[in-house]
Amino acid sequence: MKQTRITIKDIAKEFGVAVSTVSRALHNSNEVSDELKKNICDYAAAHHYQPNMLATSLRNCRVERTKTIGVIIPKFVHYFFSCVLSGIETTASHQGYSIMVAQSDEAYENEKEIMQRFNAARVCGVIVSLAKDTKQYDHFQELLNIKVPIVFYDRICTELKTSRVVVDDYAGAFEAVDYMIKTGCRRVAFLGSVMTLEIAKNRCNGYKDALLKNHIKIDDRLIMQCDKQGDAHLLLPKLLLDKDRPDALFAINDDIAFEALQVCRELNLDVPKDVSICGFSNSTITKVCNPQLTSVEQRGYDVGVEAAKILINNAENKDEDIKIKNKIIETTLVVRGSTLPMPLNDNDEN
Repeated sequence: MKQTRITIKDIAKEFGVAVSTVSRALHNSNEVSDELKKNICDYAAAHHYQPNMLATSLRNCRVERTKTIGVIIPKFVHYFFSCVLSGIETTASHQGYSIMVAQSDEAYENEKEIMQRFNAARVCGVIVSLAKDTKQYDHFQELLNIKVPIVFYDRICTELKTSRVVVDDYAGAFEAVDYMIKTGCRRVAFLGSVMTLEIAKNRCNGYKDALLKNHIKIDDRLIMQCDKQGDAHLLLPKLLLDKDRPDALFAINDDIAFEALQVCRELNLDVPKDVSICGFSNSTITKVCNPQLTSVEQRGYDVGVEAAKILINNAENKDEDIKIKNKIIETTLVVRGSTLPMPLNDNDEN
């Protein structure tokens, strides 16, 4: 159940003072002692009292930040995010920092609440991958306004001046689709995500450019949002039973690729003879299915390491302006049994 935020009267009752005293404390008035001001600010922050006023009060109180890094993960279940978290934790630990981890569960409201909790806990900075439905960014800007650094990874926000660590989504998608075309596939479908996410746009662009490079016309009917559990079972049967069905599927992640493999089995389609399948992440699931899944290696651990390095560097130079740094991690295509082998050239030996 969502917690009800306290009122200014609740704070006044907690400290046995007048409402006007609480108001003065939150506005950094000299009429209230420094100790009482700090106690009221801390209490207001911990209980999420009016976020906008909270940001102002924290700025005025000039509270010291701890050596704790806040980390927001959209979903714990995804292999990539667990790898990122491992890289962050290892790097932070070596530098004498701890981490505070929370899951947004792909929801903007959860993400906003988490940022408030992180602020109340005085984290020295935040490493975050956006929730799918996040389209407003004030909750991030509030921390940036009080010089708390933020590093976005994977799903980044292009509207804020922050550091970013991403994999080369475009190149990874281009290489995967280009490979499948070179093995003989001509109708490659893209099982993507919401186009508000930069990773979805970049992977879709890589997919499209691989088609164009190979002189294959883009068919919008083969581009669909299919990124949640159950989507493949809902959307693919009709597509794969069509007389002009795709002969290859490029999925936004390995979970969707695995589900697509299950759908093909249920429809008695042979993978990869009838349909080639490629995922993205190179997670452990790619090796436990039959056939094993071809996938784009995302190097999540390296993403976490780089994000933590950038965040800690800014946190330790708190008297300076936050330095913006962008880091791109290269991808690698890992070919397995779910895609056809590359055909031999005439001059290749048998």
